Amino acid sequence: MNYLGVGISPGNVPVYHGTNLKVIDRRVRVAELVLRCLICGLSVVAAVLIGTDAQVKEIFTIRKKARFTDMKALVFLVVTNGVAATYSFIQVVRCVVGMVRGSVLVNKPLACAIFTGDQAMAYLNVAAVGAAVQSAVFAKLGQTELQWMKICNMYGKFCNQVGEGVAIAVLVSVCTVVLSCISAFSLFRLCGKNKAKDSSGW
Repeated sequence: MNYLGVGISPGNVPVYHGTNLKVIDRRVRVAELVLRCLICGLSVVAAVLIGTDAQVKEIFTIRKKARFTDMKALVFLVVTNGVAATYSFIQVVRCVVGMVRGSVLVNKPLACAIFTGDQAMAYLNVAAVGAAVQSAVFAKLGQTELQWMKICNMYGKFCNQVGEGVAIAVLVSVCTVVLSCISAFSLFRLCGKNKAKDSSGW
């Protein structure tokens, strides 16, 4: 007979077992895979939209063609999205192979390499998007102090397509930032597990 309810666990108190950690691992891996697929697909779309954009305008019998190569920030953005798509595709393959085999990431050097790569992609994408947005603002609004004219008044189609590509690149940069946070979480949790094993050995 129990007195004062000692040894009785109320039904509304959650009890955590080791299986919950496996559920968390599975959800983290699924979220990582979804984000990497999004980054890969959106990066390709952004690079294609900007890279294939061109418009010819005739000004006083002079034909002038606007390309993305005319703005170095757009070139940087296209290259960055190409690198992000390639890197994400490689990581998608790694994630799929790991999920098929049912293996969990336990290799600390590999986790550090993934964390470093994700951080580099996040910084690179944010920098490229920032530069492209600044150039797009100058093209849209001009800069009277420097006598820079509003290019989008003449090349409306070109600017619209570039704007679509930059908007998608912004989504890519957001996804890379979130993904870098997930890889940081995985790395720090892995380090925590190793410390727990070391301390249990004493």
